Amino acid sequence: MKRLVPALAVGAIVVGAVTLVALTLRQPMVPTYAPTPPAPRDAGRALVGPVLYTVDATAPEEWRSFSFRLGSVLDGGQGDLAFRRYSIVAGLGAGIRDLGETRFDDVRAVPADGYAANEGRAEPRNPAIAAWYRYGFFSHVLSPRPHVWAVRTADARYAKLEIVGYYCPGARPGCLTFRYVYQGDGSTRVETPQGG
Repeated sequence: MKRLVPALAVGAIVVGAVTLVALTLRQPMVPTYAPTPPAPRDAGRALVGPVLYTVDATAPEEWRSFSFRLGSVLDGGQGDLAFRRYSIVAGLGAGIRDLGETRFDDVRAVPADGYAANEGRAEPRNPAIAAWYRYGFFSHVLSPRPHVWAVRTADARYAKLEIVGYYCPGARPGCLTFRYVYQGDGSTRVETPQGG
């Protein structure tokens, strides 16, 4: 009996270790999105959305800028948001505000103030959106938090956005995918149009 107890303990540890290793080696099942091809088109003063957009942020050293007014990633341009891998920051003159855990369609207007600017220059970080994900310790998968964020654009317009994914086809990381509504008339009303 005295030998059985240590053997059971060792067996339990081995089974636990094998289970943990198996969990970390398993290919995660995550939604994947192909990058949206850049196609800038000026929205003018229109209410646009909801739009699903995927930014190819796979390059570890390159920031990709996105403009809500143009509805596109900008090659070499200054946008309202910038993406690099899992990092999201506000563009020059823009700001971000976390509206908390809420449904995207329930946000009908965004606040006019309280937007956070980026912190730091060499490695910028925006405190309002830096923790947009949950990290799976065993799966090593980033999962979007069920939050909605408001963005005050560089030209003082407003948008709401919800992050829906982070993975490219093949479960490769770096395809930040979000849904947004953009208000081009300068008001804070971002109610999703009926049928959208």
